[in-house]
Amino acid sequence: MRLAIAEINLQALAHNLAQVRQFAPNSKVMAVLKANAYGHGLVKIAQHLNDADAFAVARIDEALALRAGGLTKPIVLLEGFFHQDDLPILLANNFQTIIHDENQLRALENAKLDEPISCWLKINTGMHRLGIAPTQLHDFYQRLQATNNAKDTINLMTHFSSADDVNDPKTAEQIALFDSLVQGKQQAHCLANSAGIIAWPAGHGDWVRPGLMMYGVSPMLNTSGKDHQLKPVMRLTTKVIAIRDVDAAQGVGYGGCWQSAQPTKLAVVAMGYGDGYPRHARHGTPVVIAGKRYGIAGNISMDMISVDIGANADGIKVGDEVVMWGPELPVEEIAQCATTIPYELVCNITPRVSYEYLE
Repeated sequence: MRLAIAEINLQALAHNLAQVRQFAPNSKVMAVLKANAYGHGLVKIAQHLNDADAFAVARIDEALALRAGGLTKPIVLLEGFFHQDDLPILLANNFQTIIHDENQLRALENAKLDEPISCWLKINTGMHRLGIAPTQLHDFYQRLQATNNAKDTINLMTHFSSADDVNDPKTAEQIALFDSLVQGKQQAHCLANSAGIIAWPAGHGDWVRPGLMMYGVSPMLNTSGKDHQLKPVMRLTTKVIAIRDVDAAQGVGYGGCWQSAQPTKLAVVAMGYGDGYPRHARHGTPVVIAGKRYGIAGNISMDMISVDIGANADGIKVGDEVVMWGPELPVEEIAQCATTIPYELVCNITPRVSYEYLE
């Protein structure tokens, strides 16, 4: 019997990409596939995103895996390259690169390449992570246009720091700064991540970069994907492997930190932090068994979780399916129970979990 399974709904994926088009109908779509497509399976997901205009990944090994999987769409390296020796690989595989600092620009200028590479110049408008300072834009832009190693069209990009909060004025300030910096430059502009796509249409630009929302998860604070007409792509399930009687005041799990006020039954399920389930999910974090919610009891173990199913147990038996998150139970809710973000949960699924792709 297979235990922990991540069901990946490819119809939901297609629906979510169509929703991106609805939010930003005048923008091209750069589908973000970094971190194993946010834990959903890099190559398999890419193979079902035929309607995307390009792909984006963080690092060169992710891009090479896409090419090895037969994907031919343009691929943008969101962190750029890390060594001058990478540049021939970028050229051979038709990868596009971010340029975000002096070291990268100098390496590109000094390289000996047979053909130019397509470049995106990243501007720091307030994220303060990667990107050149606004005062450097003119110099970098001119140097990229001057070198034979960069294509004449220098695309321009930035990244929002607070787009998930519609009450934070920072995003509007970043959009205004970017617009003022690139005024008169007709090359492609790319600003909006998933939250920017949903909440900040003024920042849609020529290209948008959907990541989390493509997988049916909300990038906005205190909402779920359903609030934005998105459908969860991942449904994480496992099985009940034992049912135990527990008396009142008996400590459950490591440290015995959970006790029931009255006699009850526990369903032990085959899931734990060894599968990627969050270790810090608090007591009472919900799971769904036979269409009904029950709360986690005790600390999360590596391989098992105890669930309080009540004294009557509602007919629950060994072998029953347990939904850890999915359409019935938003991963955003589980993230709140574990004081983390849904990005971390879907990205942390371990190789022990079996993947099933549903056409």
